[in-house]
Amino acid sequence: MHRFLWNLLPGPTPLKVVVAIAVVVGVFFLLMEVVFPYISPMMPYNDVSV
Repeated sequence: MHRFLWNLLPGPTPLKVVVAIAVVVGVFFLLMEVVFPYISPMMPYNDVSV
């Protein structure tokens, strides 16, 4: 699977490394800004009863 994704990236190895890092950072920020705030109210840690 990793070899398949690596072969999909364009260019020589240094460019593939830069593109791979950019994709990982992009996915991270997408999760932090869109996905996690959307599912946060659904998580059980908001129902705290002491």
